[in-house]
Amino acid sequence: MAEYRIFADAACDIPKETLRQWGVEMVEMTFRFTDEEQEHYNSETDVVDFYNQMRAGRCSRTAAINTAAFIDAFRPTLEQGRDLLYVAFSSGGSTTYEQSLAAIAQLQPEFPDRKILSVDALAYSAGLGLTVYLAAQKQQAGATIEEVFRYVEDIRLHVCHWFTVDDLVYLKRGGRVSATTALVGTMLGIKPVLHVDDAGHLVSVDKARSRRRSLKAMADRFRETALDPAHGTIFIGHGDCREDADYLAGLVRKIAGRDVDLITYIGPVIGSHSGPGTAALFFLGSKR
Repeated sequence: MAEYRIFADAACDIPKETLRQWGVEMVEMTFRFTDEEQEHYNSETDVVDFYNQMRAGRCSRTAAINTAAFIDAFRPTLEQGRDLLYVAFSSGGSTTYEQSLAAIAQLQPEFPDRKILSVDALAYSAGLGLTVYLAAQKQQAGATIEEVFRYVEDIRLHVCHWFTVDDLVYLKRGGRVSATTALVGTMLGIKPVLHVDDAGHLVSVDKARSRRRSLKAMADRFRETALDPAHGTIFIGHGDCREDADYLAGLVRKIAGRDVDLITYIGPVIGSHSGPGTAALFFLGSKR
């Protein structure tokens, strides 16, 4: 069995050094503030400073990883004689997965003896990170590249993403809610509860009249659908609101009887669309 390497992209919101500990390589992603031309790397940005700039009124924009960037990222591994599996950011929110397939189509004739696979995780943020972590665990247990590919396909509709945001204006900019909904929601102090559906789209599910109620609603979803609360992997992401992340972790701890496995920042690429104050919960559930 040939050696193979798992790749993820920066939308997984797992620090690059943590991915390396898992044996996973990162394909970098970039963003830029709309009032400048400079592109910034997601993983090299001070996240707290990024969110402070957003709070001060700056807007940022992101772009999918292009074909050339994938080729540059994948080529060294293939030249080393290793096969490659890329676990991709949701096709429901980006063309990144399609760009990876275009890169593979160009690389495969050059490396005909190598297996080069890309699987659409239909996941965002640390939901993608959770998927990558579980894939890496399978690899370390001895699974073949094909087995890990099928495993990701099997679990992806069980990777639950539950989000709440502090300010609806960022979802409005991304077209997730209408301008009227954002205005009324802000005036009434409504905090939406959102999740990622089976097609990999971020959709609104519920509304709460306070921040704490929205966090409790997310914990309730965990209670209702988690496949193995006591042992399953649980990640929390936050957009520079660690106090809320810790509060959510406490709610989950009461249900699961143990601490969550990881609390991580939501990086600039995802945070450009969700904004500061986003809190998110990720776990394997009976359904999304």
